[in-house]
Amino acid sequence: MVDQLPNLGREKEMLEAMGMSSMDTLFADIPEHVRRNEALDLPEPQTEEEILREAQMLLGANIAVNSRPSFLGAGLYSNYVPSMVPMLATRGEFLTAYTPYQPEVSQGMLQAMWEFQTMISELVGLPVSNVSMYDASTAAAEAITCAVRIHDRKASQKSTIYVSELVPPHRLSVIHNYTQGAEIAIKTIPHDDDGHIDLEAAKAAAGSCAIYVEQPNAFGLLDDGLLKLKEIIGTETALIVGVQPVSLGLVAPPGDYGADIVVGEGQPFGIGPTAGGPIYGIFACTDAYIRQMPGRIVGQSFDSDGVQAFTLTLSTREQHIRRHRATSNICSNETLIALMGAMHMSMLGPDGLQLLATRNAAACEATKQEIAKIEGIEMVHPNGSHFNEFVIRIPGEAASLLDFLDDECDLTGGFDLSDWWPELGDCILVCATDQIDIEDIDELSDGIREWLSEVID
Repeated sequence: MVDQLPNLGREKEMLEAMGMSSMDTLFADIPEHVRRNEALDLPEPQTEEEILREAQMLLGANIAVNSRPSFLGAGLYSNYVPSMVPMLATRGEFLTAYTPYQPEVSQGMLQAMWEFQTMISELVGLPVSNVSMYDASTAAAEAITCAVRIHDRKASQKSTIYVSELVPPHRLSVIHNYTQGAEIAIKTIPHDDDGHIDLEAAKAAAGSCAIYVEQPNAFGLLDDGLLKLKEIIGTETALIVGVQPVSLGLVAPPGDYGADIVVGEGQPFGIGPTAGGPIYGIFACTDAYIRQMPGRIVGQSFDSDGVQAFTLTLSTREQHIRRHRATSNICSNETLIALMGAMHMSMLGPDGLQLLATRNAAACEATKQEIAKIEGIEMVHPNGSHFNEFVIRIPGEAASLLDFLDDECDLTGGFDLSDWWPELGDCILVCATDQIDIEDIDELSDGIREWLSEVID
């Protein structure tokens, strides 16, 4: 108690400086029903050895994604990352570097980020990229608000945007968070029975601020209908396309079919799924959107001696410069993680990227063909072109099969789509990347057959 007296005196002094008499007064603005009045149920203080022992025990309960066959995707994908990537990224020059405000001491990081922007621009077929975003969901939401700032005054459907009905719920939730305060109306574009976007319904988006679609979509389907979408919606409506960047080693870049903004999850380049994070989003656009693009942009210039130099540019919209004029709350980014993506892409080169995409597509097709042979399993969209993943329907609950594969076969069988859409409780999203081989596919199909025999019996 004696030790606490000086702290109580300082607490009283701070409260008096704020013109308050008690801690209750300080927190009076917090509604009573959301306050925690009881003490936190925390353990007693621990020594460093005890904390480390407990942390190792908790970590040991995890299953490393690369420790057994995994057919789980749903937005995060396991591609092989060369060992050179973490080796370089953990060098002190990169690992301890923060956002490089001062070009005179940050030329190495600035040049690396400029190279990242260049590779993303070439990958998606658009002239400008930023340094990165938090993830694909914030990139999509920021793209939508960016498009509204550009097109709101021109739009016949003021502050209205359209999104594909197959946008995953977690991404749609982030979009809602960004748009509800700005009073932006969200409308949905349906898909046909074949999983492709309904182009006739998409005509309703013409005249709105933007339409957001994904290629491939949440079911892994590649939709050639998107090639006609810009022609349908017109130049006064922004076409925003979310991509799986590895697919662009084989699939036409969105810039080629009229995309104004391209976003996506950069995670497949540079890092593994890593329990969901850290990850990074990509964001690229045409010249018309540069001034409203969120995040940071590195520009190439020359110093006073005429030597090539790099610096942050077009940054007046950032909170660290003119907060009252900021158009985005992206005040930091995932620079180190994006750097790992840049390293991975540079090591692959154009031919390596095409090979990586081919390996992913081949693994997906081989898995699809093998599962299609299993009697009792229905292939959803059997005639579609898929990249990385596809959907199967089973005679029972998806959770039951996935638990069986987990417990009895020591493999991760895919993603239970009822986690996104409750009505799809009998559907599994199966993913195959370059890390899946024929033996893994055989294990999966054998496990499914074994589960089916138990279910039928």
